[in-house]
Amino acid sequence: MTDSNVTAPSSVDGPSPSEQLLFGGELTYDYGWGSHDGAWLKLGLRQMGGALPRQVAVAIRLAREADQRAFVTVAVCEIARGIAQAVSLIAVNSLLVELLASGDITGRLRAALPSLALVAVLAVIGSACKSASAAATGILEPKAQRVATERYLGLVAKVELEAIEDDAFHKLMDSAQWGADAARRMVGYCTAVVTSAISLIAAAGVLAVLHWTLLPLLAFMALPSAWGSLTMARHRYVSWHRFVQHVRAAKLISQLLINPQAAAEIRVHDVAPFLLTHFREMAQTSEREQTRLAWTGARTHVLADSARGLATVATYGVLGLLLWNGRMDLAVAGTAVLAIRAGSASITDLVLRVTDVQEEALFVADLETLCTEAVRRAIPTGGRDLPEDVDEVRFEQVTFTYPGKDKPSLCEVDLVIPRGKTVALVGSNGAGKSTLISLLSGARLPDSGRVLWGGVSTAEADRAQVFARVAMVAQDFFRWPFTARVNIGIGRTSGSMDDAAVEPAAAYSGADKVITGLPRRWDSLLARGYKGGQEISGGQWQKFGLARARHRDGAVLIVDEPTSALDAAAEQRVFDQIHQLADKGQTTVLITHRLASARHADVIYVLDEGRVAEQGTFAELMDPATGPGAFREAYELQARQFVQPAVPTQPVRSTGTPSAPGAPGAPHAPAGTGEATS
Repeated sequence: MTDSNVTAPSSVDGPSPSEQLLFGGELTYDYGWGSHDGAWLKLGLRQMGGALPRQVAVAIRLAREADQRAFVTVAVCEIARGIAQAVSLIAVNSLLVELLASGDITGRLRAALPSLALVAVLAVIGSACKSASAAATGILEPKAQRVATERYLGLVAKVELEAIEDDAFHKLMDSAQWGADAARRMVGYCTAVVTSAISLIAAAGVLAVLHWTLLPLLAFMALPSAWGSLTMARHRYVSWHRFVQHVRAAKLISQLLINPQAAAEIRVHDVAPFLLTHFREMAQTSEREQTRLAWTGARTHVLADSARGLATVATYGVLGLLLWNGRMDLAVAGTAVLAIRAGSASITDLVLRVTDVQEEALFVADLETLCTEAVRRAIPTGGRDLPEDVDEVRFEQVTFTYPGKDKPSLCEVDLVIPRGKTVALVGSNGAGKSTLISLLSGARLPDSGRVLWGGVSTAEADRAQVFARVAMVAQDFFRWPFTARVNIGIGRTSGSMDDAAVEPAAAYSGADKVITGLPRRWDSLLARGYKGGQEISGGQWQKFGLARARHRDGAVLIVDEPTSALDAAAEQRVFDQIHQLADKGQTTVLITHRLASARHADVIYVLDEGRVAEQGTFAELMDPATGPGAFREAYELQARQFVQPAVPTQPVRSTGTPSAPGAPGAPHAPAGTGEATS
């Protein structure tokens, strides 16, 4: 059943002048769940009915997986409730037969007592079944949501990085998040569908037993209500898409007016009146649409109620004729009225619940699609075992290109990372340093060539074993909104997180001094915006990142710009500790833009546009005899930035003593550069 007056939301009204000015058009979220806008309108009752069994089957599978006992309780209670309703109507018919029979009133009442008692017992049973079913459904709904959420999160956490970075897969994840919520609601809606269907079957069955002509009367009375309910559901759906962008835009403006970052400019530039004017225009646009919906609802309800009234008069007229002609007893007519009213209500409710199920099923289907896609794009499990002791990690002719890019990030790269050495990777932004460490850690696989851990290629290895050998602190490492203890202990979740386990790592990085200053020390929450949450500086966070990597205690430690937010003293301490780790046999891979930090590396690789441009020790790369080297030129350029230019010569007042080292006018060497700047 469709309504020709209901149109898809994309063809209605368009953006307001304010939205056109501020946003260049309609303000619409670019998320996966937005792909279903208007999809519900394309379905009529036939399509909905055809898809209903499959959708109910999905809800049943989720419910059984979530809590089989609660699922069985719902099923048994709803079936028992339908049977009780059917038997109750038959008992009412017997009750009316006895009450309307000839004879004295006392005898008729006495004869009706068994039927009356049965009706009462069935009413109690029906009420108990309804309560038990509602309780079991309430238990099932959150469990179904949890099962659906755990399923897709567990699968997504195991996919390759390329999948996470794929825009289409990312939008599917957005939609799947709604799918998990929809799975919860769908369990309740499907229970309501089953309830309405069983009630309808019970009422129709009783009517068929009473008289065959009563079934068309049931449909005749129910159709106006069903039409009104479906029509208004569609109007509300379209109307929501008409005004939601205005509401969204107005909400964005209201958030901007109280945004702390925008507060100064709002006051200095007097932006508030401008924003409030457009806020009012968009809010009024939304109000007009909701007013239109209210009038549409009033007209629809008048039409539906009028049609239902006419159908009711016609139904009672037919019953009257059947009574007049002696084709139906008065008791049967009374029972028929009750059955028709119950069946009519069931049809109306069934139509509404089917539309609810259909809308939620779109998102549950996305959830199923995501799970299927995540399995397809998962990191393979199993593979070749790595050697117990890996003497070196070797890159052989490694090439890698990011999806959607024409130019490779790494091109035929050959390099060796020896065990127990410090290897520095330097180069400009985009040279391929971060790509190289993602291939080293097994997070990505090369397009061609091999990354060999002790002779075993990462493409053939058990990737879980590769991950277990690596500890990494990236420049933009994640700041977990957990306690200080967990922010370090999460580096090795398989181990303990008690004080004895995490304190050595904190002392290594200097995070222990930060923790001492926190109000709850190890149990301090490092998340702003929560009660008791603490905000710490970028340099303090960097110490936590280093402590986390140290706590992991991987065979290979990868540090990407580990001191970018630290002061000079803390920076020197970190590099001293990194070199100490190498002396103890841990392999360290250092990515840095501060070339002085690479002075003590055992080998330096200079990357340029995805290729190894130079390699060697610091002394070898700085030797002028090797010719004009990119590393030496970049190092000297950085060193000159720290040299203070000489002050113009001042008149000599008395002794003419030259400036002493460190006095104004003397050059200053950058921290860590040493003789290279003298």
